[in-house]
Amino acid sequence: MNLQNITLISFGYFGKDILEKAAGAVSQEFNFPVSVKEGHIDLSEFYDSARRQYNGNSLLKQVDSVSLPDSYKTLGIFNVDLFIPILTFIFGQAFLGGKTGIASIYRLDNERYGMKGDSQLLLNRFTKEVVHELGHTFGLIHCLNPSCVMRSSTYVEDIDQKTQNLCIRCREEFISLTGV
Repeated sequence: MNLQNITLISFGYFGKDILEKAAGAVSQEFNFPVSVKEGHIDLSEFYDSARRQYNGNSLLKQVDSVSLPDSYKTLGIFNVDLFIPILTFIFGQAFLGGKTGIASIYRLDNERYGMKGDSQLLLNRFTKEVVHELGHTFGLIHCLNPSCVMRSSTYVEDIDQKTQNLCIRCREEFISLTGV
């Protein structure tokens, strides 16, 4: 059993290519093997009809309850519009220093904003969000460096401005927290 494994669990349909590319970027950034699995949960119980969105807090707790025992960190991947009560929407969230996070690709596609689709840009945004949320599970907090993947992102434009990598300060913090 490898406890140094990161697992991405897709809840919904995603092209295999996007999940594999994100998994490769995660493995490269955190230096852990990454596996991709499919998960199944009934999303209807997480749907808030008044907001027409899915409750991120409840989904995060659900993913945490089904996370895999052989996985060091687990990230649930969704294609639904997520919210938490204090925000209009979120791209993802995680338990800081915990085992689990979630991310959604729902608001990352240009077409959602009336622009021409761009599969490479979508992949870049998705990868950054996956790395960002996993960073939180390792104990990393939001960073002020504008190019660091751990910089907070309120809008997709914020995601576009950062890289998919930890800055030097966050990399050093990651090493001190994990020994990797």
